[in-house]
Amino acid sequence: MEQTEQVNPLVECLKEVYDPELGVNIVDLGLIYEVQEEPERVSVRMTLTTPGCPLHDTILGAVKWVLQEHTDHKDVDVQLVWEPQWSPEMMSNEAKEMLGYF
Repeated sequence: MEQTEQVNPLVECLKEVYDPELGVNIVDLGLIYEVQEEPERVSVRMTLTTPGCPLHDTILGAVKWVLQEHTDHKDVDVQLVWEPQWSPEMMSNEAKEMLGYF
């Protein structure tokens, strides 16, 4: 019997957040490392494509807004990390195709 990967509905919600410069959602870009729903809050561990991303506040704000809109949690903790460092290999095949990496 084939094992299917369980889809986290919160990660699916984050597909609504796009990197405005690349036009690809942050999940398919591979920027989301972890999403945990706790009794009192939602915690996200993520990165950006570059440390100097000029849209840092816009993307993080969108992550918080989307999760607040799709859950009963108003406390959304977004932890921005730089390890592991993001690379294009972390993108989904769909994102690679959209950006011409094939």
